[in-house]
Formats: sequence, structure tokens, C-alpha cells
Amino acid sequence: MSVTDEIKQRLDIVEVISEYVTLQKSGKNFKAPCPFHSEKHASFFVFPDKQSWHCFGACGTGGDIFSFVMKKEGIDFGQALHILAEKAGVSLSNPTDSNKNKEYREKLLEINEATSEYFHHSLLTSPAGEIARNYIKKRAISPDIVKTFLLGYSHDDWDALQQYLLPKGYTLNDLAACGLILERQGGGYYDRFRNRLMFPIHDIQGRIIGFGARALDDAEPKYLNSPQTLLFDKSNTLYGAYHAKTAIRQQNFAIITEGYMDVLTSHQYGWTNTIASMGTALTISQLDILKKLTRNIVIALDADMAGEQAIKRFASTTDIEQILDSIPKVAIPQYGKDPDESIRKNPESWKESISNANNQPLLEFVIDTLVARTNISTADDKLKLIETLQPLIANISKEGRRWQALEQLAHSLKIDIKVLNDYLNQIKHSKKPLNKQLNRNNSRTHQFTPFKPISTSSPIEEYCLALLLQFPDLRSKNSDLLPEYFEQPENHEIFLKWQSYDIIDDIINNVVPALQPSLEKLLTRSFPTTIKDNETYRIQAFNDCSNRLKEKYLRNIEIKKQELLAAAVETDGVQAELTKLEEQGIKSAEGLKEIFHTPKFYKISRHKRGG
Repeated sequence: MSVTDEIKQRLDIVEVISEYVTLQKSGKNFKAPCPFHSEKHASFFVFPDKQSWHCFGACGTGGDIFSFVMKKEGIDFGQALHILAEKAGVSLSNPTDSNKNKEYREKLLEINEATSEYFHHSLLTSPAGEIARNYIKKRAISPDIVKTFLLGYSHDDWDALQQYLLPKGYTLNDLAACGLILERQGGGYYDRFRNRLMFPIHDIQGRIIGFGARALDDAEPKYLNSPQTLLFDKSNTLYGAYHAKTAIRQQNFAIITEGYMDVLTSHQYGWTNTIASMGTALTISQLDILKKLTRNIVIALDADMAGEQAIKRFASTTDIEQILDSIPKVAIPQYGKDPDESIRKNPESWKESISNANNQPLLEFVIDTLVARTNISTADDKLKLIETLQPLIANISKEGRRWQALEQLAHSLKIDIKVLNDYLNQIKHSKKPLNKQLNRNNSRTHQFTPFKPISTSSPIEEYCLALLLQFPDLRSKNSDLLPEYFEQPENHEIFLKWQSYDIIDDIINNVVPALQPSLEKLLTRSFPTTIKDNETYRIQAFNDCSNRLKEKYLRNIEIKKQELLAAAVETDGVQAELTKLEEQGIKSAEGLKEIFHTPKFYKISRHKRGG
């Protein structure tokens, strides 16, 4: 038998093609939209009986597993032969080293299988496993999930696993190669996993390649994974992928969570298309595994730490562009801190969270979430937030997307975008945190003003604030004045304080020292007698300036939209920004129309222009 025939005999064409295309059953055969051209209807068919494929659409091509892989991967026959030979476990030559390596891998897989059986049996039957059984009961994990995912228990003894495996003919070196034991400083070995709930980790083919473990006492770390071994590489593995792959193909949809319990609970409640990245930064290798099953991916983030969690999971990768392109949706639990808790508290709410998964671009979501949940009342607070986001922004290579992120952040923090960009570049090229360098011994090694006002002053903003601060009766007239209308950073912050405190003394006591001079200037600003003594004139003056602030804000939306349209930068981020501005533009046009049809505004504006 030839090598190619042996590979075809060992591999099922349906399974091979399913790694690239989501197939649907069609009688005895399978069908899908052709992966080689764009089409709405399925014209691509796979024939299991003949172990062949054919496109009856625009391509008109077909063949066997070799021709499919060559065409899909854009490679020659030799490269396809190597890929499929490795997948089938067929050696293309017979060197001794290659055979030994293959045999050793098989041995390690055998050890992991035996270890999993031992842990599983210990959980179900051993007296010592009672602590794990109680934990499972407390977390309401069903017996079916325990069995399906082969959950287990590792004894608290230092060498319990060794005592079980060594009599079976395995060596200490074998166990160490699997990451199951650690060497003592004084000699000998001890079990890596002790008194923990065990989660066997399968590869996409269902082979056990490693383990995750949760402490059942106060041991640290709470969660512990196998180290990198010949079999296990955390960056190339998704927990639950083997159990979820059928559902992902059938539903053409996958949910990425962070932890083991998120996956177990999701599967228990019917969300069998759920997998986990095991707390690691999401990698392109992990996404590649998923993208062979579906292109529709939702990432679920914890409710209380969504922005920080996203930074942790994405900032360390240099492939951030591909991740931003691959994950268009974000789901946040409505009940509970994570998917596990949310599903248990209210299963229907999780369904709603997934259905309403945020279509906001991931990068924009991260920035908005962090800004909303961070105290940015002082310059130091803003510096800390910028430094938190810096690793994420630094790895963005698409210029349009990067500047869109900078513009969003600069607008949110009320700082100059060029100053922000300079600061991020200085952080990137600095070995030590820049804020520490700037503040050391109260001397700066170079001139840098991180929060330079966008403009030197804004008389209309100051006039409006002075009215609000000096005349409490205007508080009830402030129906639609928003913080966004104040572009000057200090004015913006003072207005927020005015919104938070009704009594002027409370505003003074809660304003940061840097804003005290500005606040004092507003409180001592003089007004003509007509405004001080006449409520009607005072209200007219306030309505006039507040409408002007609103007019300026709405016009800026229109200007920003036109600038983005003129730039015509074809990136998802800019397109999303344009869509957002189109929606705001409708409101801005209506708002401007409303302003200019307000009789008082028209009358006062015309009078001032004329006088």
C-alpha cells in the first residue's frame, strides 16, 4: 500500500474538510457554501463513500483530501502530504529517531489517560475524594458533566500518583515529561497536583494532553495547569474544544469564556458550543482552532472586570490586529460576575446576554469600559489609565485603527490627541514607567505636559459655569445641559462636581487642588445688575449660553463626521466610528434645528449680533 493510500485509509475526508468548513448533512452526503468562492447557496458537496469532494457552483472543481488541502492552504502536494501524514500518524520515512519520537508521544498520551482514570476513580469512590464531591455538589455540577468531562480528584499525599503509575512500568522521567511530578531540591520527586479538583484537558481529537486543577483548600495558586510539555502547549489549546466542536459546527457559532467552570456550567445548561482560553491571553493559534469550526465568535467577559480582563487577555499578543478582526462581539453577564454565576442565577438572562452581544468593536468597547469604571478626576488617574491601555494600543499596526483608538481615548479624557500620542510613544520606549521618571525628586528630565488643554480658554463655558455656581435657582432650569458640552478639561470636571453637589461649600471641598484657581475665578466673576437682580434676564442669559454650548457640541459632531469621510480610511474601526457619527449626525441635525427654532434663542442671538 502506498503512503497516500494509507493516509486516505486512516483519515475521513468529512472530518478533514470539517476542520475548514462547516458541513451540513444532506442525505448520505454533506454540503456547505463553497470555501473557494463567494456564494449564498451550498454548492460544495463532500461524498463520504467516495472520499471525495466537488463544487457544483462557480468553481466546478473537485478531488480528494490532498487536492482540498492544497487548494485551501495554497500549498503544493509535498506540503499537503506532510500535513496529512502527521494528522494520520503515518511516517513518510522510517528513521529510527522519528519512530522513537512518535512512540514516546504515544507513551505520554497513555500515561495521561491512566492518570485521568485514576483521578476520576478517586473522585467517585475514594474516601479522600469526599472533599471534591462536596465541592461539586456545592457548585451544582451534574453527574453527567462529571462523567463527560472526566472530572477527578488528586489525593493530598505527596506521592499518591507515583505509587499508582510506577508499578505499571512507567518511569519517573516519563511522569516528569508529562508534567505530573516535580523534583525536590534534596532529591526525589513529589506529585504536582495535590488535593485538587482535576480537569483533564483534551486536544481537538479528544486525546488528554494535560490537566487543569482547582485547589480545594487554601493552597496557592487557586488554579494550576500542566506546564508546557511535548504534548501540552497552553497557547495552542482551548478547554472544551473537543466536547464543543460538534455543537459549534452545527450552530455555526462559538462562545469563548475564561475558566473551566464557565465551560462546565454552560454545557450543563445547553450551551454546548462554549469553550475556554483557560485564563491565558487569547492567541492566534487558539483562534485558528475555532475558525476551522466557525467564523462567528462571541467572547464573554466578567461583568465586574470586563475592561481589565480584556486587557489581560489581548494586550500581551502581537497579533492583536487579527484578534480584533476575528472577535466582533462581546457578551457581558447581566446577573453574576461571570458566565458560570450568571447562568446559574438566571439562565434566561445569559441567553439575552448572548443574543444582545455588543456589536461595538472590541477595542472601542475596552476603552469605553475602562474609562467608565475608572476615576479620572486627576492627572495621575489619567496617567494610570493611559499606561494600562498602552500595551494594547502599542501592538496595533493599522494606522487608521490606532488613531481612531487614540481619538476616542483623548476625547474621553479631555486631552490633546498629539500629547497623548507622544506620551504613549515615550512609555513604549521607556524602560521604567514614565510617571515615576517624571515625579522622581520632583524634577523632570524633559519638558512634558500630559494634560495640556485643547484650547487656551472657552469664554462661553466659563460664563455658563459661573452662572450655575453663583445662582442656585438655575439648577432647576438645567434640563438638558450635559458634561460633554464642556470641552475644556477643568470646566468639564467642575461641571461634574456641580452635578454631584447641591451646596457650594461641598463643591469647593471636593474639587482637586489643581482646579481651585479656576473654581475661584468662576465664583468671583462679576455680572451686571440686570442679571443679578432680575430672574427673567438671568434665565434668558443661561438659556442663551447653554444653547450655544449645545450648538457647538452638535456642530463638532458634524465636523468630525466630515473629516472621517474625507479621510476615507478603510478599516473596521473607522467604519464603525462613521456609523456611530451617522447616527449622532441625525440627532445633531435635529438638535440644531430645535435650537434655531427656539424663539428665545433666535431673539437673543439676533439682538447680540446686531448690538
